[in-house]
Amino acid sequence: MGSIKLDNVEKWFGDLQVIKGIDLEIGDGEFVIFVGPSGCGKSTLLRMIAGLEETSRGRILLDGDDVTDRLPSERGLSMVFQSYALYPHMDVRDNMGFSLKTAGSPKSEIEEKVGRAAEILKLDDYLDRRPKALSGGQRQRVAIGRAIVREPKGFLFDEPLSNLDAALRVEMRFEIARLHETLGTTMIYVTHDQVEAMTLADRIVVLKDGKIMQIGSPRDLYEKPDNLFVAQFIGSPKMNILPCTGGDGKYAIEGHGGGALPDGTGDGPTSLGIRPEHIEVVAPGEGQVTGTVEIDEYLGSDTFLYVDCGSAGRLIVRVAEIEAGMRRKQVGLKFRPEKLHFFNEAGASI
Repeated sequence: MGSIKLDNVEKWFGDLQVIKGIDLEIGDGEFVIFVGPSGCGKSTLLRMIAGLEETSRGRILLDGDDVTDRLPSERGLSMVFQSYALYPHMDVRDNMGFSLKTAGSPKSEIEEKVGRAAEILKLDDYLDRRPKALSGGQRQRVAIGRAIVREPKGFLFDEPLSNLDAALRVEMRFEIARLHETLGTTMIYVTHDQVEAMTLADRIVVLKDGKIMQIGSPRDLYEKPDNLFVAQFIGSPKMNILPCTGGDGKYAIEGHGGGALPDGTGDGPTSLGIRPEHIEVVAPGEGQVTGTVEIDEYLGSDTFLYVDCGSAGRLIVRVAEIEAGMRRKQVGLKFRPEKLHFFNEAGASI
């Protein structure tokens, strides 16, 4: 079992409050990712769950037991850090089995658990090597293996892939996803990487200024953001936001066109949101807005157009195929009506 509950958790550093009343329940075997901008409190929250930071107020429960005041070693959780923190003078086998050795586990048990973890992580051929003879990805797998051998109730990952290059991050994302499927153990993962969050998580917790802005599946957060912050934070490139006015079932964009408001939206939107892939390039004067292409970024399977639309701002458009030499051309942009998002003056979705 590995269910985790945070009950009105707060963290203060002197007069500065960095975690502001977090309530969260994580089910047994769930993969939950904390995301948010730098300084939002995601790593602090993870360290509080681990017991590495004291909880100023509130409770942390593991499988229903209050562990708020327990030492890290008494919580049954294993943490994998951004830095590998391997012992350079020990080989992979001894690094992975060190915590069991210090706990006084029998040698046969250590060998069995290290062997099983090495098999899961495909480290069988590296057990006699020291860290300096391993790649970054292999070192991170050793760090994960060191956590696995303890057979914890849950794993806590604090930006474990941020030190790896792009190709290794892709490989390690696959390894971590496979590990979760194999072990079925609860995992909480902190990252600033959009791709990691969207591809790994069962649920994503979006944090800002020590508060939860929204919790949901990657699809829910991408397609149904609760507010402007989540709408622009989730997704790369981020959602386009345009100022607009609404009334009598219609919306208008200053200096451009408009359209019908969806049923139930009300008459009070002040902002319109549209994802880059939900905009079609049409002839100038058609669609909702007209602008001039400033930059066209060709990325192989996709091209991104950065279009200056005057009072509507700069919009990013994702297109699969586009003719060469679009820069400085005037284009119209047509929005898919069923993919529009509207927000009120307070930034809440309506």
